[in-house]
Amino acid sequence: MRRLYWWREALTVLVLYEVYSAIRNLSEGGKAAAFHHARQLMHWQRMIGLNHEATLQSWALHSRPLIVLLNYVYGSLHFVITAGAVIWLYRRHPGDYPRWRNTLALTTVLALIGFVFWPLMPPRLLYTAGHGSYGFVDTLAKYRTFWSFDSGTINKISNQYAAMPSLHFGWSLFCASSLAPRLRRRPARVAAALYPLLTLAAIVLTANHYFLDAAGGAVVFLTGYLLSRRLTRPGPVVTDPDEAPPAVPPATPASAAEGEAYSASPSGSARFTD
Repeated sequence: MRRLYWWREALTVLVLYEVYSAIRNLSEGGKAAAFHHARQLMHWQRMIGLNHEATLQSWALHSRPLIVLLNYVYGSLHFVITAGAVIWLYRRHPGDYPRWRNTLALTTVLALIGFVFWPLMPPRLLYTAGHGSYGFVDTLAKYRTFWSFDSGTINKISNQYAAMPSLHFGWSLFCASSLAPRLRRRPARVAAALYPLLTLAAIVLTANHYFLDAAGGAVVFLTGYLLSRRLTRPGPVVTDPDEAPPAVPPATPASAAEGEAYSASPSGSARFTD
């Protein structure tokens, strides 16, 4: 039986994340191409009736607490929840863990391909192209949380045009799909199932993504999941001690002798033959 070693899993995740970050941040496309793709995408959204991000954000901006909350959700929660889901699966469901770990890895790699070959300017940066702001507000810059894309360090190391597909939304689907069916408490299952909706609200109302970015995130997640199902061997099967039946204590010599005497007695034989 194959065994899972936590240190090897942690090392693999760290190496993959460093490789992903290096490629993602060194492959930032030009501003002109990213703006052109943004115009294309907004045109496609108008054709199908989805180009409502600016209207929704203008409504949300009336509530500063809501925007600040969504800033934190966008900036930090997706790392915390995703990492927590991976650790929980490793500890509680080792048989399922390899498939979901590979699903997350493949989802991330597929998203990286989109970042490299189709740079996209997010709504909050449209004003930088010199053609107006299109009505969007960069909420991370206006209502600063722990960090902002406009801060010097983050601005230099982060790919500002890695918007299609939305990895935030793809990772949220990973968390919901892997956690919701396995959580025991109903409130926890409901919270896991609704987590993608919270993520969708965060990425749109903070003007970091378009609706079609979320659709792209769903596509890379589903593709990663299907590929992982075909390519991944199951992990070790470990019985959950909370679900295991109670152990029956071994019979003592005295109880065994009593059982033999009982079966040898006439009443015992009669009951046995009945």
